[in-house]
Amino acid sequence: MNSTPPASRTLTKRLAGERGQADHGWLRARFTFSFADYFDPNHMGFRSLRVMNNDTLQPNGGFPTHPHSDMEIFTYVIEGQLAHQDSMGNGSTIAAGDLQYMSAGSGVYHSEFNPSAETSTQLYQVWLRPREQGGAPRYAEKKLGDAATPNALTLLFSGDGREGSTAIRQDAEIQFGRLAPDHTVEVPTDPARPHAWIQVIAGSVEVLGEALGPADGLAIENEPDAFAIKATAEAKFLLFRLS
Repeated sequence: MNSTPPASRTLTKRLAGERGQADHGWLRARFTFSFADYFDPNHMGFRSLRVMNNDTLQPNGGFPTHPHSDMEIFTYVIEGQLAHQDSMGNGSTIAAGDLQYMSAGSGVYHSEFNPSAETSTQLYQVWLRPREQGGAPRYAEKKLGDAATPNALTLLFSGDGREGSTAIRQDAEIQFGRLAPDHTVEVPTDPARPHAWIQVIAGSVEVLGEALGPADGLAIENEPDAFAIKATAEAKFLLFRLS
């Protein structure tokens, strides 16, 4: 009887300095994957992860009202604030350390601005492809701030909304990690989601023999085992578990 051997683990590092970039004056952007006028056939996304943009909005700068559909959109504010309004009737200002989720579904319009006239706003905007198209758009906020559990992973979003996470339209999990220097967190095995992406927000970590610094990313494909993330300096990062 023939059997197909399991796929072997592969690691692909995406260094901060190698990302695509754009400078529009009011906006400075770094692109982990191809986006807008930046195209690299070798960096078109990872599994359901399609966009990982690291944006800096200058004072009073922002994106006027524009449409989205069939995309799961997450925003993490690193510094400053982000004012949001959308066609669902939501309007709020997201503070540094907090997150926003918008499932565009069958279609939604929204705008995003830096409300400050003095300080810039830095953020990550992340897009995941949904597991199905259409559906009514959704919106949620996660007031994480500095309340994330230290030296642990905090589950923020998941396909089933378990453990107080916000349910999303994808078989994926998004976790926030906060580690003190020389502390380690164990990432358990997950046969349903054997792929992972780690995006470092601040500090530095070591993962599976790879050293990652601020804004570096690491794709882990076909991971059969648990693995550890160790902080070599005080670190914050996002961990994506993907099917």
